[in-house]
Amino acid sequence: MSAITRLSKQILSHLKPYLRWVILGGTVFFIAIAIHQNWQEVAAIRITAAGYLNLAIALLVTLFAHIWSGWVWSWILRELNQPAPGLWSIRVYLTTNLAKYLPGNVWHFYGRVVAAKNAGFSVGAVTLSVLLEPLLMAAAALAIALTTGIRTSGLIQLLCLSAVLIAIHPRFLNPLLRLASRLKGKSQEEAVELEQPVPIQQPVPIQQTIQIRRYPLLPLLGEAGFVALRGLGFLLTLSALSPIALTQIPMIFSAFSFAWVLGLVVPGAPGGIGVFESTAIALLNSHIPTGTIIGGVALYRMISIFAEVSGAGLAGVKTR
Repeated sequence: MSAITRLSKQILSHLKPYLRWVILGGTVFFIAIAIHQNWQEVAAIRITAAGYLNLAIALLVTLFAHIWSGWVWSWILRELNQPAPGLWSIRVYLTTNLAKYLPGNVWHFYGRVVAAKNAGFSVGAVTLSVLLEPLLMAAAALAIALTTGIRTSGLIQLLCLSAVLIAIHPRFLNPLLRLASRLKGKSQEEAVELEQPVPIQQPVPIQQTIQIRRYPLLPLLGEAGFVALRGLGFLLTLSALSPIALTQIPMIFSAFSFAWVLGLVVPGAPGGIGVFESTAIALLNSHIPTGTIIGGVALYRMISIFAEVSGAGLAGVKTR
């Protein structure tokens, strides 16, 4: 049995480097087909002066979402008895955020751990915080998607939402964090071997005694605010291309949350590029004109990246 397990691990380790290309190729193919079939509708889109104003507001909202997320990270650190100042956590968060687009999808986490270590915080606690953050984001996004989506079965929705909220209880969350710690460590080692970036030290593993001791309600609400702000930016982007009815807003938030969380958790898609766009197109295709969705996801990706670059630039400005 152990030989079979070792063989399975060897096969997976050989296939894993190609997984990102399979996922990227599949999403690019889906998006290319959608554009090919609806290119006339996309080309017919015209942005009015009010539309450009909506895009500018979407940029500001998205930038504020990242600033807010950096502040929420300080809440997570405080839950782990690390009294991180809010301004410090925002600066570190913004300056490391762009690294998520690098192959391996772990370098923004590593940058935060290094910055926290240099600031004198516990490496184990900070490593735990950067593992806890995406889990809380995913839980918050799923909760928003389930509570704002079109209700087909209230009981199923209630059961799914309850499962999400129970999953982040310390009794279940701490073992999951330990597993995520090992997976992230392996991913980083493989990224070093495959991509050959600038040599760095290996991350310090999480100490077994460091764990979350109470239900992370405040950080969860904070991450829900982050996802809601990102959803608002997406809504403003779509409204810049075509009028959005009030009855469509809950459905758009639900679809955005599902698409965003898939972009967060699917491996091989740094920054969720491709996965978010293809999922949003698939979910909204029957509710909003396809040309508007394609143009909207493309513009929103540009807005998101520009907001992240702007945030990193602002955070890098040192005051005397």
